[in-house]
Amino acid sequence: MRKPILLLVVACFVFWSFAAQNSNPLLSEFDTPFGVPPFDEIKVEHYMPAFKEAMNQHKGEIDAIASSTESPSFDNTLEAMEKSGVLLRSVNDIFFSMNSALTNDEMQSIAKDIAPLLSKHKDDILLNNQIFQRVKAVYEQKDQLKMTAEQRMLLEKYYKDFVRGGANLDEQKKAELRKINEELAVLRLKFGENVLKENNAFELVIEDKNDLAGLPEAVITGAAEAAEERGHPGKWVFTLHKPSMIPFLQYSEKRKLREKISQAYIKRGDNDDELDNKKILSKMASLRVKKANLLGYKTHADFVLDENMAKTPDNVYKLLNELWKPALKRAKMEARELQKMIDKEGGNFKLNAWDWWYYAEKLKKEKYALDDELLRPYFELENVISGAFSVASKLYGIRFEEVNDIPTYHEDVKVFEVKEADGTHIGILYTDYFPRESKRGGAWMGSYRKYSKLEGKKVTPIVFNVGNFSKPTSDKPSLLSLDEVLTLFHEFGHGLHGLLSDRTYPRLSGTAVATDFVELPSQIMENWALDPRVLKEYAGHYDTDEPMPQELIDRLRKARLFNQGFATTEYLAASFLDMDWHTITEPKELDPLLFEEESLSKIGLIPEIVVRYRSPYFRHIFAGGYSAGYYSYIWAEVLDADAFQAFKEKDLYDKETAAAFRKHILAAGGTEDPMVLYKRFRGAEPKIDALLERRGLK
Repeated sequence: MRKPILLLVVACFVFWSFAAQNSNPLLSEFDTPFGVPPFDEIKVEHYMPAFKEAMNQHKGEIDAIASSTESPSFDNTLEAMEKSGVLLRSVNDIFFSMNSALTNDEMQSIAKDIAPLLSKHKDDILLNNQIFQRVKAVYEQKDQLKMTAEQRMLLEKYYKDFVRGGANLDEQKKAELRKINEELAVLRLKFGENVLKENNAFELVIEDKNDLAGLPEAVITGAAEAAEERGHPGKWVFTLHKPSMIPFLQYSEKRKLREKISQAYIKRGDNDDELDNKKILSKMASLRVKKANLLGYKTHADFVLDENMAKTPDNVYKLLNELWKPALKRAKMEARELQKMIDKEGGNFKLNAWDWWYYAEKLKKEKYALDDELLRPYFELENVISGAFSVASKLYGIRFEEVNDIPTYHEDVKVFEVKEADGTHIGILYTDYFPRESKRGGAWMGSYRKYSKLEGKKVTPIVFNVGNFSKPTSDKPSLLSLDEVLTLFHEFGHGLHGLLSDRTYPRLSGTAVATDFVELPSQIMENWALDPRVLKEYAGHYDTDEPMPQELIDRLRKARLFNQGFATTEYLAASFLDMDWHTITEPKELDPLLFEEESLSKIGLIPEIVVRYRSPYFRHIFAGGYSAGYYSYIWAEVLDADAFQAFKEKDLYDKETAAAFRKHILAAGGTEDPMVLYKRFRGAEPKIDALLERRGLK
């Protein structure tokens, strides 16, 4: 009787496994419009089983490639690898996008548990000698094979993945590398989680109405609504979210309160408590150089930049130093001007970091009769979105149609179908623009699915733009600051890069390009945002629909160089700090505060300006993908300033130039060397002149 019972048990287990998979929406084909994620069905408990099943499937696919008895070829090795892991990519992209935009304790716990498993899974592939030998065999005969440029790049990328992933190391060093990768994966998550918790923990609660002096009515209304939401009825609350903090720093007449919120912001991760990030970041910097040394690189920056346009740390420092001297000179002039204003008003104090925003705003109003609150009424969120869509439509002939029958993960999220002029479906764009405690700070773009056409089967992209912009109040719609307008256009540029991709392989599709090239499509969009011709098209007063007056546009243009010393200097200082952390040559844990102080003293950053990101909350480099890469924004700005000149030389919406930009930059993904692609678009390498002129640093 034992055998039938055993068979029954096995049958029940198989049925249960099958039923469990079928009940997990992440493991079934998405039965939704355009195959978007079924957010209305996905629950937190679905993620871990989905990850485990997806990793099992991917392992089986990789094992089949590795154990193939056929001679290694591009098709049975490289293309086969590109076809593998589809389910894992899907689960991974959905989970980690949600962990950034709609997280909670349970999600963060899963992230901690899955990080080492994903690290091990990746290492199991990259340190698999059997499959590496197959890739290597194809790589060694690449000059004899007939391949497209895209196929050559795919082969190059995979081969370098294995080499940079430790495939050539001996077994002892491979084990050491595995341990480093696993530890870095966990530390990275912990760093970001600490910053988020610290952000959410702070509240500046105001009880006395006199302490609201100087604040615009809309800011006060927003603070009252925030207080109501946070359980402080009848009071006013300001937080470290930028839409709350920045207006407070710009307009509050209460210097002590400005200091309080400013200090809370710059002390995140640096409070010697359970959310302190100093030991974490020091350990990460040490582990990164240890890994780089293992793989034959002098520093982590050398390891990273080998894949970027810059190529070497020396090239990055060269650009930063070229900009630093004129930027610092201008910043010192600005500081003197602000100090004069303080002295003139009878302020018996020296300009400090928490004073800069306030007096810069006053000075801008005095010089140009202009401030953020004067501009906000013309930047209603819906109008700004329409403006960005309109620019893309005029440049590339595409259109955006809002759809309401697609599941979303939060009520703030909107969904748009993107189409060619003839109605052909291009892809799906999600937008999620308001801050909440479950969302990390900043703004970003990502994808739930990338464009590809493997075996002739076209898979269209699903991308998202996320921001933390000013929320609507009870009596006003969402009215954006100038900086928020630029951020929206910036992230939309990344979105276009993902949407307009036209590559065969997901690995090379969309934004899968060098870090210091990926900001070109985003930053070039900012140029259209404030062009007078474009402003007249979308910047209408939220209450009257009247377009922004020409006289106000003129003032805005005249003020474009205002405070550029501050803006450039605080950014460049962060870029220097990033490079300094990642050009240490031996693994050792350093005192982060002393290291940071020495880094900033070396370049002569003035005390009135705080580096844009201090080390303990520098998410870009310790919790994001920009380690030894924060310089990328200014590197790409050289490209985007030069590229926008190509339009200015003809017309803002020149069809021929736009078609060339779409073909050689947006559609091309990572299929060729970035400079080759850029020169194909522009006809020559970029010059720095346009950037210097734009920032007033000539």
